[in-house]
Amino acid sequence: MKMEFMLLAEKAPEGMFMNQILMFGLIGLVFYFFMLRPQIKRSKEAKAFREGLATGDKIVTTGGIHGKVLEINENTVLISTEGAGKLRVEKASVSANPDEMLGAKK
Repeated sequence: MKMEFMLLAEKAPEGMFMNQILMFGLIGLVFYFFMLRPQIKRSKEAKAFREGLATGDKIVTTGGIHGKVLEINENTVLISTEGAGKLRVEKASVSANPDEMLGAKK
């Protein structure tokens, strides 16, 4: 019985291992170029935007609050909202300039 099983089993082709390695490498490259690289680029752009903030800039926070920068500290930003409201938010929560967001949608 064991002999029949051994005779029926086919031997794997010699290049099969290299084909598998090549396929995993290609999957890795696709993953990098379509998922990781764009995310890294967006995070660098967001960091540059936060570092380039100046008083008077219009901003949108990640929570969707629109405001105008009044004061910038090391980790926080004081913004004025509609009316006489003032909010102090973390610098990391500032996501974009609303004018640039509108320009990107057109």
